[in-house]
Amino acid sequence: MLTILGFAMIATFLVLIMLKKMSPIAALVLIPALFCVFVGKGAKLGDYVLDGVSSLAPTAAMLMFAIVYFGVMIDVGLFDPIVRAILKFCKADPLRIVVGTALLAAIVSLDGDGSTTFMITVSAMYPLYKRLKMSLVVMTGVAAMANGVMNTLPWGGPTARAATALKLDAGDIFVPMIPALAVGLLGVFALSYVLGRRERKRLGVLTLDEVLVEETETETETVLVGAGTGTGRKAAPVGGSGSGTDTDADAGADADEPEEDERLAGLDPNRATLRPKLYWFNALLTVTLLTAMIMEWLPIPVLFLLGAALALTVNFPHMPDQKARLGAHAENVLNVAGMVFAAAVFTGVLTGTGMVDHMATWLVDNIPDGMGPHMAFVTGVLSIPLTYFMSNDGFYFGVLPVLAEAGQAHGVSSLEIARASLVGQPLHMSSPLVPAVYVLVGMAKVEFGDHTRFVVKWAALTSLVILAAGMLFGII
Repeated sequence: MLTILGFAMIATFLVLIMLKKMSPIAALVLIPALFCVFVGKGAKLGDYVLDGVSSLAPTAAMLMFAIVYFGVMIDVGLFDPIVRAILKFCKADPLRIVVGTALLAAIVSLDGDGSTTFMITVSAMYPLYKRLKMSLVVMTGVAAMANGVMNTLPWGGPTARAATALKLDAGDIFVPMIPALAVGLLGVFALSYVLGRRERKRLGVLTLDEVLVEETETETETVLVGAGTGTGRKAAPVGGSGSGTDTDADAGADADEPEEDERLAGLDPNRATLRPKLYWFNALLTVTLLTAMIMEWLPIPVLFLLGAALALTVNFPHMPDQKARLGAHAENVLNVAGMVFAAAVFTGVLTGTGMVDHMATWLVDNIPDGMGPHMAFVTGVLSIPLTYFMSNDGFYFGVLPVLAEAGQAHGVSSLEIARASLVGQPLHMSSPLVPAVYVLVGMAKVEFGDHTRFVVKWAALTSLVILAAGMLFGII
């Protein structure tokens, strides 16, 4: 009964948010509360919620202060050179912009933290997508998938959990998986190329002169005024729909390139918050912070709390300026923290009622006996839905040991099972149980349901590509 109710609760949640019948926060709170009553444990709802909040409170704190820290770094101009470099590559070509999004997300993901990756990627790319009227779910989808593949790094979480759960060395799990994961990352780049071509066909390739316009919002339409001309005109694609070339994209990009690039990216080169004299201090502070996070010198929430406080104090020594910066980022902080604590209700009920344990047991028990010698393949397939519907902790510490034990009974090594368990991470990063995804959709101003509807099929395909590559190379 708990198994059925568990699957029903998850399905109800996904359907309601994808159909936009409920907001994610409301669905994360009300649906598990209702199912908790159905299970007959309504009296313990408070305990389940408090357990969930307690487990996610450090994550919420980390996200709150991480948003403040990176928001301040963006304000003071730390990432302006990165944005200019991306713009130099992307110009105003939708195809290049989508590929650039995947590339940037993959590079920034080397720090092992999804929230950091999404904050930097969205901050750099959002103005481009917005100005060019590109699909924002393409940006969130590509970023989530690139980060999902890179999340398998030994310091990213899943690999360490698998190693801990099965008492293995993280290097023995990860290093042999590198070829398969590399194929998966190439698959993300190939997909971003396809999605970019689709966006280019829809929008065409614009020159910077056509995109750099002053937008005046009205109730019914946006009037675009030609940049530098003083005359109103529409920003039409070069060469019709999708027939633009790279040469077209380069046109008009030479004159005053730094100023135009900054304007296109939504960066004001004369904004009052810039601190050029403190650039190297801020760069060193950020590198030190990320190094400390990777080396685990202090808990991550403590690191970002200290980093945010230091960044505010040094860059904005006057109290009114500090309050202004905190106020500027308050909306993102509130949205993300609220979503995390709402997700705590969902995970608390799912775990506390025993639904998640019954669901995992049911799945394992229903594996046909004939699949025993192929338990690594089975683990890879199961990791795709299970890491989406469960937290990584629940999957790696609850389900993976059972799968590994079943595999050993049929001569399949725990190392193969552990490697196969990494396959589902590209989809996992878009799970409603992953706090970082709310940073992504919140900063991109994308509805979570729209992101889910778009990304699930592509992320699942990426996971299957990794699984196929692992089997082809004899890793799994």
